[in-house]
Amino acid sequence: MPTEMVAMRDGVRLATDIYLPEGTGPWPVVLERTPYGRAAIRRSELSQAEPAPVDGPGLAARFTARGYAVVLQDCRGRHGSEGRFVKYLADAEDGVDTCQWITSQPWCDGHICTIGLSYGAHAAAALGCLDPPGVIAQVLDSGGFNDAWTSGIRHNGAFELRHITWALREARQSPEALADPVLRAALEAEDIHAWITRLPWRPGHSPLRHHPDYEAYLLDQLRHGPRDGFWKQAGIWAEGFYHRFSRADCVHMSSWFDAYVPTAIGNFCGLSAAGRGRQRLILGPWTHGDRSGRVAGDVDFGPEAPIDSWAGDWLSYRLRHFEAATQGTANTEPPVRVFVMGGGSGRRTEAGHLDHGGRWITATDWPPAEVAPQVLHLHADGRLDAEASDNGGALAFDFDPANPVPTIGGSFASLEPLAVAGSFDQVESPEFFGCRPPYLPLASRPDVLVFQTAPLADAVQVVGRVEFELWVATNGPDTDFTVKLIDVHPANADYPRGYAMLLGDTIQRLRYAEDPGDPQIRRPGEVVRIRLGINIANLFLPGHRIRIDVSSSNFPKFDVNPNTGEPDGMSRRHRVAVNTVFCDRGRPSRVTLPVLPL
Repeated sequence: MPTEMVAMRDGVRLATDIYLPEGTGPWPVVLERTPYGRAAIRRSELSQAEPAPVDGPGLAARFTARGYAVVLQDCRGRHGSEGRFVKYLADAEDGVDTCQWITSQPWCDGHICTIGLSYGAHAAAALGCLDPPGVIAQVLDSGGFNDAWTSGIRHNGAFELRHITWALREARQSPEALADPVLRAALEAEDIHAWITRLPWRPGHSPLRHHPDYEAYLLDQLRHGPRDGFWKQAGIWAEGFYHRFSRADCVHMSSWFDAYVPTAIGNFCGLSAAGRGRQRLILGPWTHGDRSGRVAGDVDFGPEAPIDSWAGDWLSYRLRHFEAATQGTANTEPPVRVFVMGGGSGRRTEAGHLDHGGRWITATDWPPAEVAPQVLHLHADGRLDAEASDNGGALAFDFDPANPVPTIGGSFASLEPLAVAGSFDQVESPEFFGCRPPYLPLASRPDVLVFQTAPLADAVQVVGRVEFELWVATNGPDTDFTVKLIDVHPANADYPRGYAMLLGDTIQRLRYAEDPGDPQIRRPGEVVRIRLGINIANLFLPGHRIRIDVSSSNFPKFDVNPNTGEPDGMSRRHRVAVNTVFCDRGRPSRVTLPVLPL
C-alpha cells in the first residue's frame, strides 16, 4: 500500500493511500476524503452480520476484492496532510485536484466513485459542485450541505452548537496537538460543560484559545449571522452549484434523528430538478451513521429498521450502485426509500425502550405524489384541529435566555458529551444537560406552548414536509421561535403517564424571517409571519395525539438568543423577552400535514 503526498494547486501536499486489486488493471476507483484519519477506524462501516467496524485498510480491502482501486486521503491540515485546516472551505478545490491526479494514474480506468459519511460526504459533495473529471457515482451519506445557513451549520439563523463540541474534540486530535503534549493537555483540560454556559466566545477567551486556527474558523462561522457571501461557497452551499454539479449517479442518505435530513432531501430534489445524474434518496429511523440499528435514543423502531433488512448490508448496496454506474448493470433501486415510523405496540420492550415500530415504503419522488395537505389550526386554549378560530386569541410567555428549554433528544450529531440524538419522552431528567429538579414534563414549563389534537379516531400517516405558519411578535429587537412535532402515545401499564415522543424540531431567528441576507431589528409588538418545516414520515395511530410545542429555545442544540439584537456571536447582554403567538382568524397560526393515504 503506497502513500503518496499529492500536490494541490497551491503546492500543499495531501497524504493519500492507494490500494490496488490483484491483476494489471486499470480499475475504477473508490475515493474517500476524510479529516478523521485515512487509516482510522470507520465506526459506521459495519453491518448486523459483521458488527465490528473496520479501519481504512479493512474498508479498502472490501472494495479491492470487488475490483476497485481505493484512494483514501486526509483532508488539508489533518493527520498526514500539509496545510492549514479550515473546516469545509478547502474541500471543493482539493477534491477536484485529487480527481485530476487520480484520472492521470495508469491504474485508473477513468471512473471515480466517491464514498464518505458525515464530513466525508461534505467533502464529496464539495468536489461534486465543481464537476471534476472522472466522477461517475457518489454516495453522500449523512452530509453534503445543500445550504449550511438554513440547516447544517446555522439553522434559519440560529447556530448549531454541535460545531463547538466537534471543534474541541478534533482540535485535540489535530496534528499540532498530537505533536505537542502541552497543547494537547491544555485542550484536554477544558470543560465543555462549563464553557457552553459562557457563550458567545471571544478570540483568546474560549476553550479553543490554545489552538488559534480552530478557534478562528469556529468564531468565523459563529459570527457570520446574515446569509451573505460567506455562506455561498462550494463546500457549504451545493444549492448554488446544482447547474454545474457533477452528472454522477448520486445516493443521498440521512436519518430522521440526524442533522442532515434537510441536506439529503434538498440535494435529491435540487439535483433532480437540475437534470444532473440519476438521484436516489434514503431516509431511515436512525441517528448519525447508525444505519444497522433499530433503537434511536429511547425508541425502538422494530426489526425492519436496520438498512440490512432490505439492502443486504451497506457495502452490498454501494457496490450495486457503483457497478450500475461503472459497468452499466441494471440498478433496480427505487428513487426514494423511506422508513415510516409508527405502528408499534407503544409498550416497553425487553430492553426497556418504547416500541414505536415502523416499516419501509418506496416512492418515485419526495414527497410522494399521493400526499394530500391537511390543515390544523392552533387555538389559544391549546387545541389543534381543522376548525379555524372565530375568536381573537393570543398566547404570550416570558423567554429568559438564562433559563433556556433543555434539549431532550432530537436530530443532530456530534453534540456529545452535551446531548444525545434520538427520540425521547419530552420529560426532564438528570441525564439531560440543563434539566433541573423537579424534572417535570417540558410541557409544564410556562415558556412552552402546547397545542394538540384530541385522541385520533383513525390513523393518520404523515409523509413529507410538515409546514408551520406562525404569526408571532416580541417586545424586543430580536428573539427566536422553536417548534417541535410530537407523537403523544396514550397511557398504558408500562407508561402510565403516556409518552410524548419527539419526531422533529426546528427554529427561526426572528431577525431573518423575511430575508436571511437582510436582518431586520423588530419593533416592539410588530407582528411577523414565520414559516418553518420539518420533513418526517410517521404513522399516528388511533388513540394517539398530534402535538406541536412552541417556545423560544432548545439548548444546547442551538445557541440561545439574548433578545438584544446584538450581532450574532457578539452579545454581552441578555434580556427577558415577552413573546406572543397569535391564534385568531386574521392571524391564523397553523400546521399543514402531508397525509399519505393508507
